[in-house]
Amino acid sequence: MMDTAPSEVTRLLQHWGEGNRDALDQIMPAVYDRLRQIAHRRLRNGLGDASLNTSDLVHEAYLKLVDAPQVNLKDRSHFLALMSRVMRNLLVDHARARQAAKRGGDRTPVDLESAFWISEEKVEVVMDLDQALHRLEALDERQSQILEQRYFGGLSLEETAAVFEISLATVKRELRSARAWLAAELRGEPVL
Repeated sequence: MMDTAPSEVTRLLQHWGEGNRDALDQIMPAVYDRLRQIAHRRLRNGLGDASLNTSDLVHEAYLKLVDAPQVNLKDRSHFLALMSRVMRNLLVDHARARQAAKRGGDRTPVDLESAFWISEEKVEVVMDLDQALHRLEALDERQSQILEQRYFGGLSLEETAAVFEISLATVKRELRSARAWLAAELRGEPVL
């Protein structure tokens, strides 16, 4: 991993936001190891198959960003938050593709390499979690985003606080509330 100071990443993010596509190529080596940690944690915690190479998830997320329109991000934490969202979307898309292929749907067939992204046992888990996060987002967008950044993105509490520009105590309180809501929702209990 390149030893790039956060201020250098921030500078590169500004250049990328101004339309300099090469800046993204310079950002990735600076945060690559962190992104691999995030991807590995997400896959290890039940969202993927044990045989999955976490680099694939990071690389596919990178490819999504290369094709993305101009993005303005403040700093490294905001970039990691964006990558967390991209990784979540990729995992959910792969789960949907597995589900469609399993049901013989008319969607594009999943290629062999993609088949290892989400194991058969995990497809329903990913889909249920994604649907629950969408319901939480409708109730409390910030709690949903905080949970997403911690669960899918693996951001630290401090990084999450920086992304949302709120106190650490607020992040902890919102996260406790979001986790309790999500646990009850996934168990099918009535949530007040």
